[in-house]
Amino acid sequence: MPIDVAALASAGGRWHDEGVPELPEVDALTAFLRERAVGHVITSAAVTAISALKTFDPPLGALVGGTITAATRHGKFVDLRAGEGDAAVHLVFHLARAGWLRWFEEVPKTVLKPGKGPIALRVKLDDGSGFDLTEAGTKKSLAVYVVRDPQDVPGIARLGPDPTDPSFTLEDFQAVLDGRRTQIKGVLRDQSVFAGIGNAYSDEILHAARMSPYALAAKLTPEQVATLFAALRETLAEAVQTASGRPPADLKDAKRRGMQVHGRTGQACPVCGDTVREVRFADSSFQYCPTCQTGGKPLADRVLSRLLK
Repeated sequence: MPIDVAALASAGGRWHDEGVPELPEVDALTAFLRERAVGHVITSAAVTAISALKTFDPPLGALVGGTITAATRHGKFVDLRAGEGDAAVHLVFHLARAGWLRWFEEVPKTVLKPGKGPIALRVKLDDGSGFDLTEAGTKKSLAVYVVRDPQDVPGIARLGPDPTDPSFTLEDFQAVLDGRRTQIKGVLRDQSVFAGIGNAYSDEILHAARMSPYALAAKLTPEQVATLFAALRETLAEAVQTASGRPPADLKDAKRRGMQVHGRTGQACPVCGDTVREVRFADSSFQYCPTCQTGGKPLADRVLSRLLK
């Protein structure tokens, strides 16, 4: 039976992960919680997906009765601090690929059933407001931690520098890339190298820099490094500004609307008009523009190549 290449490319758009929260969306979620939750007392915290809770000491109950005193972002992690000083306990969570935060001005009174439905965690505050952490699909990766120090969370302890930090300079960026004989797409996504950039924004950064995802980091010229650094800072700054002030329910759609190439396979590149292409792997994909990024040469689609053999 012949393989319909066009149909496969079109179908690919249905499983892109442009909804995955990355630095700009997590930053906006953190700011939202800073505005709405800080100053309020946690009156209850209940986990319904036991696999989501990755720690046991302190227990989840240690949060109850604590006043939320800070909301902070570490890469893609949100950190809510309850209490002050040595008595402080941190609720840290990572939304992973299919997780999200649902805010309520009045938390529903429905009884939660462990192991049933998409809700992983429910937190209620003293004014009746609160939030659920939810996760769609069957592959559960959302992670919740209750710790005394955010550095006790392995993912936070491993984080590289935040690329939006004003103190992170072009020289710092060059130093990180030096000697890395790996593809720049993977380098940008590696949380131990740069905190907060994922699949979607790495696509957008590389498109803005007019750079192939397969370019080797160590072989970039100083001019290319400078261009990539400027693209990184500008792309993330614009996305942070777009997400800023939006409620959690609006962030995913705002992110999708802002994408130039990610999640837009088969559409026209807004810069040159060429058709946006994609490369698919077993459980992910990325998008790019051949004219803008690869000298007009399409990159081999890993999944499609196997199907055509």
